Amino acid sequence: MKTRIDASRLLTYKAACLISNKKPCAVESSVAKLFSTETANFCANEAVQIFGGYGYIKKYKDRYKIERMYRDAKLLEIVEGTSEVQRMIISRHLTR
Repeated sequence: MKTRIDASRLLTYKAACLISNKKPCAVESSVAKLFSTETANFCANEAVQIFGGYGYIKKYKDRYKIERMYRDAKLLEIVEGTSEVQRMIISRHLTR
């Protein structure tokens, strides 16, 4: 999980750097969003698996909020362009 999180962070930083320097970054932004949302889903799913039944409980003794992370991670795939849209943007760039 750490490897994926670090890679997501670096892809996001790369896209942010391009934006800061006013350079084109549509593809880099799409790659960062796609990989980051897939990483969030992977990590949330793994957390649910690790916690087992407690992963689905809303607030188990006010300590675990895994089910919230799981729902939020799924929402990230939909907001600001679905994963399929991000893949289309990336594939258009690759076929040029």
